[in-house]
Parts: sequence; C-alpha cells; structure tokens
Amino acid sequence: MNQSKRYFCFGLGYTGQRLAGKLATQGWLVAGTTRSPEKRDQLAAAGIDAYRFDALAADELPQACMEATHILISIPPDEGGDPVFRHHGQTLAALPNLQWLGYLSTTGVYGDCAGEWVDEASPTHAMDGRVRRRIDAETQWLSMVGTHRLPTHIFRLAGIYGPDNSQIDRVRAGTARRIVKAGQYFSRIHVDDIVAVLMASMHQPAIGEIYNVCDDLPAAPEAVVVYAAELCGVVPPPEESYEQAPLSDMMRSFFSANRRVRNDKIKTKLGVELAYPTYQEGLRSIFDLSKSMI
Repeated sequence: MNQSKRYFCFGLGYTGQRLAGKLATQGWLVAGTTRSPEKRDQLAAAGIDAYRFDALAADELPQACMEATHILISIPPDEGGDPVFRHHGQTLAALPNLQWLGYLSTTGVYGDCAGEWVDEASPTHAMDGRVRRRIDAETQWLSMVGTHRLPTHIFRLAGIYGPDNSQIDRVRAGTARRIVKAGQYFSRIHVDDIVAVLMASMHQPAIGEIYNVCDDLPAAPEAVVVYAAELCGVVPPPEESYEQAPLSDMMRSFFSANRRVRNDKIKTKLGVELAYPTYQEGLRSIFDLSKSMI
C-alpha cells in the first residue's frame, strides 16, 4: 500500500466520494467531511473516515486532514462566502505535506455568452449572487498561491451526470422534462471523466492553473432527454416551451446562461482522453450498467 498518499475531501458528495473510491483502490488513505450523520455512517461502512464539517473548529482539523498530501474542496460557497476558506484557509496553507489542492467550481462563472464558445481565458461574469460567490471563492483560493504558495488548482465543472444521476434515471422515474429553448446549449461531463481529470492533475501539479472540465459536445438539453428515452425504449416526454413552462427560479437561471465550453486544456496540459466524449457514450454506458445489475 502506498501510505505516502493521503486524500482528504471537504464535502464527500457525488464527485468527491467517487474520487475517494478510485484512490482507495490504488492504496491511498482517504477521508473527508460531510454534514449528515447518516451519510457519515454510510461512508464509514465503505471504509472512508468521515467527519462532521459543521463540528470542526478552525484549530481542530482531524489528523487525516493535517497529514493530507492532496485536498479536494467540493463544498459550495454560502452567503458568507467559501466556508472552507473562511474557517480553515490559513490552517491549510500551513500544512507541511500538502502537494495539491483542488477547488471544484463551475462553468457557470462565464455567465451568458449567447451560445458562443468560451475557454479558461474568457472573462467571468456574475449573473447572480450564486455565481458571484463562486467567482469570489476562486479568487480567494488563487490568492493563496501568491501569498502562501498554496498548491491551488481550479476545476470549472460543467453539468455532472453519471450512474444513479442522469437522464436515464429521470426518464425511468417519469420525472424527465423536455424543455425547449431555441439555440440553447449546455455542456456536461460524466463523473468518471471528472475523476480522471483530477487524478491527472494530482500526478502533475501545475499550481494556479484553471481547467474547464466538460465533454466534447455541448448539446441542446432536449436532445439528451430524447436520446435517454430512446435507450430506455419509451416515448420521450412532451416538448415544453421554455417561455411557457413552469420552472423554478434556479432552473430558469440555468437556462438563462447559454454557452459552449472548450475542454482543450485538459487534453493538451493533462493528457486526459475522455472515456465519454459525448453524452451519447455516457448515457449508453449508464444504461448498459443498469441492465447488468437487473
């Protein structure tokens, strides 16, 4: 076992836990935080040491974090800003063994680009408070590169999908909606390709770098729903016009930002070859996996 590698994740959610599982199979020691006592028990059963984030004082980080070589931050900012930076930023900057720190952000920081292509050099634009907090969090963590040489890396994630979290599941549950807005594009990324990008960065740190993490094919959201329905052998849900459909404020905000995101950098700088370069390969894999488990 390679005990020199220690991964600690603030926010063991869908992506952080998926990465933990992959690293554990390679001999890494893995641990992290959660806000849920029930989930803490589930993680413990899976061999992952988990700590209640809201129970950690600034000077009481667990030993698993204090000895970490690689830290992932997967907790979204709240009204007061980034909670990990606010409570633990200075402590993390002083960790003696830390080689890599990754912050999971979002491609939402680019705002609405009227369907045009964006890359990591494109300007950010805060369309609302939620996006502004993300931009501020990126700025805070990157500022520690210059002041403390904190080995910060920013990963701007597109819409995440994967097993148990995809349009396949929503089509089967009868909750999928086919919202149509002319000229609308969304970028997305399979969770296992996120893991591949993070691991590639861990193996070749480049302090202060920003990476877009998305697949090769931005697509209209209704096309993804139709393809999922075809795989499942069911009739797609009826079309709903964006202008007339009843949508939550969050969903309407989601549709108000239209852009196509380039992913060249994860390929040229990190050498990543996507396992699921489009939603079609990704959904097909999820569908095939679900059939094998029946």
